[in-house]
Amino acid sequence: MEVPAGLSARKESSALPTAAALPSESQPATPVQITVLKAQGLKTIKSNVSVTLVHVEYNGVILGESSKTDVLPNGTANYNFMTSFESSPNGPNSLDDIAQKPVLLTVVEVLQKEKKQKEKTVPLGQAVVDLLPLLQGQCSFKVSAPLYAVPTSALESLHPEAKGGLEVAVCTKEPLLSARQFADGNLLSITLEAAYSIPEAFAATGPLQNYMACLQVPAAGEKEFPLLFKNGILKLAGEKEPLPRPKKWPLANIMAPGALSIPNSFIVGGPYEDEDGELNKREDREFRIQAESMKRIVWDTERRCYLDPAAVAVLQKRIAECRYWPVEVCRMSVASSSKGKTSKADKGDEDKQLFCHGVAYVNMVPLLCPGVKQIRGAFRVFAYQDSEVFEKTKSQHSVFRDLRTQIGLPKEESWASGITTPPSRAVPSKTQKEDKEKLTRDKDSNRRMSNAPKIQLSDATVETENVTYLSLDGQQYVEAGTFLMMEIKLDKALVPKRLREELTRRVKQMIPPRAPLPPRTAGAKKAVEDYHNRVTSIAVAILSEYHELFGKQLPDQGVIDHQTLEEQKRQLNFELNSSGKYFAFKEQLKYAVVKIVREKYLKTTAFESQEQLQAFLSELYVYLVDQMHIALNQLLSEEAASPAPPSRTTEEQLWLFAHEAEVNKDYKLASLYHQQRVAQDQHNIQYWLDYGAFCLLLEETTKAQECFQQALSLDPHHIQSLLLCGIVAVMLQHYEEAEIFFEDACCLEPSNIVAWTLSGLFYELQNDNIQAEIAFREAKKLLRAELAKERSIPEAAEGEGGKKHISAGCVRSPSPGPEECLPAPSPGSALGQSPCTIFMKAVEFLMKVNAIQFVHRALAHELLSLQGGPSCAYYLALAQTSLLREDLSKCEECLREAVRIDCMNPNVWAQKGHLCYLKRDFGGAKECYERTISFLEDAADMHFVYLRLGSIYLEEKEYGRAKQTYLLACKNSASCLTWLGVGIACYRLEEMVEAEDALSEANALNNTNAEVWGYLALICLQVSAQPAPPTSRTEQGVCWHLFTSLRNVF
Repeated sequence: MEVPAGLSARKESSALPTAAALPSESQPATPVQITVLKAQGLKTIKSNVSVTLVHVEYNGVILGESSKTDVLPNGTANYNFMTSFESSPNGPNSLDDIAQKPVLLTVVEVLQKEKKQKEKTVPLGQAVVDLLPLLQGQCSFKVSAPLYAVPTSALESLHPEAKGGLEVAVCTKEPLLSARQFADGNLLSITLEAAYSIPEAFAATGPLQNYMACLQVPAAGEKEFPLLFKNGILKLAGEKEPLPRPKKWPLANIMAPGALSIPNSFIVGGPYEDEDGELNKREDREFRIQAESMKRIVWDTERRCYLDPAAVAVLQKRIAECRYWPVEVCRMSVASSSKGKTSKADKGDEDKQLFCHGVAYVNMVPLLCPGVKQIRGAFRVFAYQDSEVFEKTKSQHSVFRDLRTQIGLPKEESWASGITTPPSRAVPSKTQKEDKEKLTRDKDSNRRMSNAPKIQLSDATVETENVTYLSLDGQQYVEAGTFLMMEIKLDKALVPKRLREELTRRVKQMIPPRAPLPPRTAGAKKAVEDYHNRVTSIAVAILSEYHELFGKQLPDQGVIDHQTLEEQKRQLNFELNSSGKYFAFKEQLKYAVVKIVREKYLKTTAFESQEQLQAFLSELYVYLVDQMHIALNQLLSEEAASPAPPSRTTEEQLWLFAHEAEVNKDYKLASLYHQQRVAQDQHNIQYWLDYGAFCLLLEETTKAQECFQQALSLDPHHIQSLLLCGIVAVMLQHYEEAEIFFEDACCLEPSNIVAWTLSGLFYELQNDNIQAEIAFREAKKLLRAELAKERSIPEAAEGEGGKKHISAGCVRSPSPGPEECLPAPSPGSALGQSPCTIFMKAVEFLMKVNAIQFVHRALAHELLSLQGGPSCAYYLALAQTSLLREDLSKCEECLREAVRIDCMNPNVWAQKGHLCYLKRDFGGAKECYERTISFLEDAADMHFVYLRLGSIYLEEKEYGRAKQTYLLACKNSASCLTWLGVGIACYRLEEMVEAEDALSEANALNNTNAEVWGYLALICLQVSAQPAPPTSRTEQGVCWHLFTSLRNVF
């Protein structure tokens, strides 16, 4: 029987070396058994097929073929053919081969032999079986492999869809991987999709070219193993590559084109903004779209590699040391048959040369992010130069040098001459004369190189002599803007990600539960109150019994004589005892007495002697009788005490009062207001956070930590509480706890830009630059998405003819690079908007919570990330921090720069006014404040602008303007100080009625302000000469007394 063409035993010329990481100790070979059960759908491939057999091939070796089998009418052929091969870590069928090479099955049609002729066979279809499950812990599996038709001629075009199938079972007696290899090993998959925007010199006409790419995979030890991608297809401009599309096997011996597709493995693409490489910004979108429909080189090939535990450790270490991997690209002329008499050696040296040698630098750092298993993106191609490659990747020489035998470069001289060929050899000439001249120069150059002694590519001599040629040859990629689309995927993440449940558990462990409260007087007080209530209820019941027996005694009936009372008492006692009510009352009172014994006297054990018992009972009896008299007196008193009136201050007012006290540096009063807020509602998270932020302002870090932890105990998933707990943990140098808090925040809300930015700042503080870069990179991606969403709103409004605009606040989001500094337009005013970065978004959050240490780190990044110098927002934030530290000269310098950059920003002028006010330059402060309120948009802290401007007007005796300014403050956010300002202005204007009303409002908001009482007393003095009712004179006397007590205020 003749063996069909393409089925003879052979080895791939592009086969990879042995396993990427050899085990330290030899392991016995493991047989892998392949069983081809049956074929289905053969009639759909060829309707008149009658007899078939199946060839089984693996790694270039035919394992066997089944016996001839008749095809049933339904297109099924039952083969039940079994064969096997041995897999050995050190043998030809290594774990790498298992990972990346499938079993190739070919269904062959056996034609009916004619007289005196040999039996003929024709390939009918091919299928592949992926052995990857054997490296994923399985010892056996069964698949239905798609069967693709083999074209009968080169001109025949077939549909890529499979028309049949083969049922195949694969099994091994024992796992190919040991328990340690399976647990700690990994599978690396690299997919090279295409090269876009390729140089114009890459033409479909002329000699055939082999477009190749190669990179090295780190392995255990110092050796690295190359992965080669060959036979890229040059496609002319036209339609884009379809998505999704299947990935292809790196095989060259497949006759059915459809069988090249890897089952259940596709290139799916995605938004450019979500990619991990370069050219993923909004401004690159148009270039990417255009390049994908222009001339390109397509591979769509996936290569896999098994990494044992040692290789995984080396890979992780190599990424940490050299974050970039070089991916080299080139093209090589394919040798063609020649009828001339040129020697084979010369012909081989002339044809087998590399041209257009370029390199792309793939940033592998994202693979060190917890939980990340895949990176995919576009990577620019640059000219290959040894010095630059070594500087970025520490690679000593080109990967193609190690692969010269596989790509047909048998001699070192041909390698050197080919790689350093001038660009004239790579770029086709426009005329034959130019081609001839350049070919002559190329031969002269090659001849000179071949006569020279053998040198390595990394030698200094070769580098200095050929650096111009190398740069010019690969410079075509830079000029054309060439980029590679690649995907690098791991089966398991290099850095495992903590589960959300584990993080939540760790957070709960770090927040200690409150210890049970020790016995206090509050418990005794409650016991006494219960005793009073019980005595009162029993007294009411006895009184009801008395009324039933003797009726109610009215006051006008006179006083009952003593004898009658004694008789009524005797009858009442008899009635209570005979009815059992006395015993019931005593039982009701017993429990209250027991509580007093336990809570008041803290007596829970037996007495040691009878004398101690009698002494205690005597003391207890006296106490109970006294408390009974107190309860009865309260019951029988004519007038009950009126309850305390409810507080008129709301939560918002308390916060405003606290903020006012903070700004005025009355920290004792501010602390009192914060404590009142917490006392009103101890389960309000925001109250605890505000109190903790106030403690940070006072640098009471431990107290702030208690507040933030209390807030987190109320809601373990509250992101702001987690971030603040992380911040104070850093301040207290509890770095392990801080890492848990930040990681939990990012895990609970992966879209939170501030969480990722603060995590990056924390890792940078720990000198973990890789984790910091990963966090900033994630924040940058979120920023671009947020900005795109914000940008779509006004664009849609403009498209409809609307006049909507983005709000004035900077749309801050993460982006550590200068390219992320994107301006956001303001709403219809001249208010300039600073560039939006993740760091300014973090600064905005940190300034609200007074975390100055982190503010400085974020501002340092902001200073480095911006192009064209610092922004107005940067200087404004720096001025605010300087003001908190009372560094007035530094604050003045920053505000001067902020005004120079954006003189239309009301926040800048408000801050400058505060600075002048603190320097007691009231004229300058007045000018700044008046300019602030003249803008169409309000500053962020208009309340204090109004307060301080009003006080300046009062000092300058401009009482009318002071009154109007304070009224604006009352309208905006009323407080005791705003109404006090109105009252003072009205008093100076001799508007006593309005002054009294304003001061009454101030007194209602804060009745402990001495200045308010003082002005009320002055108003009373002003009207004291007028006749007034007695009540008013009494009030005047009270005010006069207060006035004399508080005269030092004035």
